[in-house]
Amino acid sequence: MTSRAVQYLRDYVAIPSVNPMDREDLAASITGERRYAEHLCEQLRRLQLDAQVIGEGDRSSVVARAETSDATDSILVASHLDTVPVDGMEISPFDPKIADDRLFGRGSCDTKGGMAALVAALERVLQRGTLRRNLTLVGEADEELGSRGVADVLAHLGADRPDWVLATEPTELRVANCHKGIALARIATHGISCHSSDPDVGRNALGELARVVLACEELNRELAERPDPVLGPATLSVNLAGGGHAPNIVPDHAWLQLDRRLLPGESSEDVQRELEQTLHRHGLEHTRVEECRTEKGPLATPDGHPSVRACRSALRACGRPDALATAAFSTDAGVLATHGIPGVVMGPGSILRAHTAKEFVEIDQVEAMTEFFVALLEGA
Repeated sequence: MTSRAVQYLRDYVAIPSVNPMDREDLAASITGERRYAEHLCEQLRRLQLDAQVIGEGDRSSVVARAETSDATDSILVASHLDTVPVDGMEISPFDPKIADDRLFGRGSCDTKGGMAALVAALERVLQRGTLRRNLTLVGEADEELGSRGVADVLAHLGADRPDWVLATEPTELRVANCHKGIALARIATHGISCHSSDPDVGRNALGELARVVLACEELNRELAERPDPVLGPATLSVNLAGGGHAPNIVPDHAWLQLDRRLLPGESSEDVQRELEQTLHRHGLEHTRVEECRTEKGPLATPDGHPSVRACRSALRACGRPDALATAAFSTDAGVLATHGIPGVVMGPGSILRAHTAKEFVEIDQVEAMTEFFVALLEGA
């Protein structure tokens, strides 16, 4: 018999909630989180919860509360609603199929499996009347790009903040209390335009940009020499670049965008200062850092924090290993941590299956996550 969590997961995967990722070529019929948010909101209201859809337009999030008079603490469980696009998928992305004890479909692993486990567990706990932790259930929009959903949730919560957060990213049911953050920077080079028949009259901005790329690669090697003892080194990667007007015009402007992974204690201000020093050291005087911002903050929750202890205790209550882990990816838990809500990352499935052409999650992991949430909500 199909478990409640798997039934819910099939329902969720069948609802397209693709993050448009600032693209204009994706069909409106599959983009945006509102359909999924409204489905969840209705489902949670049937459990007699105070549930609301928040956010503008199609980029919606859902927030619901379950409270008890004898709560030991207040937690926020965040499972993002959006998925990455479906380009190149080798399965039908929104037609969930079960085969070989796996459920296939876009978002099955990242992160609709975590939400299905949470809702199924909450339903059971509420029916029993055994809730021992106040829960704020959050399905946030836009985790895959700019975390606008987290901003909407924080504005909605106001000063009424929970004690800690659990973000349900795929960690194969391991409690991850540390991960790197993400800073994004844009660097522009400025040249002098002229006809390409006499290029020495001008100054080629793309030529200068090539030197910037080499300088960034050197900086990445320098970062590798000062690793964090837990997370390893920060990294820098140039991932987008452009410039020029026409094949016969020396370009007067070029640009690149880079991804800089942040270690705990680092900020986008630190990264901008480091980039500016690197450009100066390499004599790139016609180049400047136009923008540098934190996309997601790093997560560095101490091993003894209540969120870590609670999750490990719930795992032990389910008879599962409770070893700690680190995540190689960044999450909205890092964003929430920068706003004063510390916590952990944990969920069913492997990050190696997320975003893939045949995305899937193991059914036994979804069911194990359901039992974990029952234990956690009941105060194990």
